Amino acid sequence: MNARIRRTLKYLAVGLASIVGVVLVLQIIPYGRTHSNPRTVVEPAWDSPRTRALAVRACFDCHSNKTRWPWYAKVAPFSWAVQYDVESARSVINFSEWSRGYALSGYAGRRTRSGMMPPYQYRMAHPEADLTTEERIELARGLEATLGGPDQVPD
Repeated sequence: MNARIRRTLKYLAVGLASIVGVVLVLQIIPYGRTHSNPRTVVEPAWDSPRTRALAVRACFDCHSNKTRWPWYAKVAPFSWAVQYDVESARSVINFSEWSRGYALSGYAGRRTRSGMMPPYQYRMAHPEADLTTEERIELARGLEATLGGPDQVPD
């Protein structure tokens, strides 16, 4: 093996070891691995079981207290992103704590219909949440019937 190939392999090995070392050090930071699923207080009065089933499939992992935490949610830095996304989503709409009231809930149907919800990166990791066009429209209509539409949101 010539010196050039050996030097390249050495650099690759050092680079890989450095990346592994950084990932291991990141595991010391505790944020993002203490996952909680508080009990369900009250759900909205769903317009139909089908709307709830579609919402469970496409929304509940982030917008409820019934989050299914994937394996990578225990590994930093992915755990940080997952924890942040779930906390942010629950603060906007949490279907498990519906008695709190959510100012932006009237936009859920519109955001679902436009394809903004569920977000693309979530659909990539969770193919079951990648609704067909018909399912997305059905869920949007159901969310509007259950939560109200944007015309009912105060300015």
